[in-house]
Amino acid sequence: MAVTAAHRLSRDEVIWSFGPDLEPALEVEPGETVTFETNDCFTGQIRSEDDLVTEIDLERINGATGPVAVRGAEPGDSLIAEILDVRPVEWGVATLIPGFGQLIERVQAPVTRLFEVHGGEIRMNDRVVFPARPMVGVVGVATDGESLSNGLAGRHGGNLDDHLHGKGARIYFPVRRPGAMFAVGDMHASMGDGEICFTGVEIAGEVDIRFNLLKRKQATWPVTELADRWVPHATADHFDEALKLVSEEAAKLLVEEHGFSVEDAFIFLSVACDAGVAQACKPAPQFGTIARFSIPKIAACPAPFAAA
Repeated sequence: MAVTAAHRLSRDEVIWSFGPDLEPALEVEPGETVTFETNDCFTGQIRSEDDLVTEIDLERINGATGPVAVRGAEPGDSLIAEILDVRPVEWGVATLIPGFGQLIERVQAPVTRLFEVHGGEIRMNDRVVFPARPMVGVVGVATDGESLSNGLAGRHGGNLDDHLHGKGARIYFPVRRPGAMFAVGDMHASMGDGEICFTGVEIAGEVDIRFNLLKRKQATWPVTELADRWVPHATADHFDEALKLVSEEAAKLLVEEHGFSVEDAFIFLSVACDAGVAQACKPAPQFGTIARFSIPKIAACPAPFAAA
């Protein structure tokens, strides 16, 4: 069921990169909700299994709806984007792209597969039906330096491609420009950890997001809060580098926000928390690996940031 939102942004309000000079399509107050209409990652260029990714305009990839400025968001704060609902349309696609993905040397590419999405299920073919898991891949805010294509992830968010970013997720973005300048796109009806062929079930739809601010606190990368855990992210060219960065980020939050010693944070992350990968579609030129750490909500660390 759609959330009653004070504002709506059309999928025609689109950006193709996150940079330091974004201009808002909409400005809202903290606590307000926006419904974003989103394009699929191919901007509607692939509509059947006869449409191949090698034949489309690759300049029109991963468009994000926005940006939205949140009044009062200043550098040093965290913008909290709470995903209230994700509603995909009734069909989506996945593709194989020459040169991209873990098994690309073993298959003929390019290939397009069409999926039906209905009643909480996804039909791949007559034999393969599985539960839908709607989420958004591109979620981000303005950078403090270079402009980055929406296909890339970084400290600003961007193409985080984490299947946890569905209904109920609260994502804390480090604000680096006044207003934060949030945009969202690249919806998936489902996407597995790793996204090893470089696509999920790419689909258009609507997403409802409520905005709030955490003043004078932020992490280096986006941090996600779920009902039972909180999840720092980091990205690097290779998984071992990304794992080191996300381990450092998780330990920093445990030490600075929750009073752990470095030694206890190191041990706790090893014995009670789960390192993982959100996206690892290598080999993929220019695209890195996105790592995450799932930290359970316990009394000693019940949220990413301690109460003020």
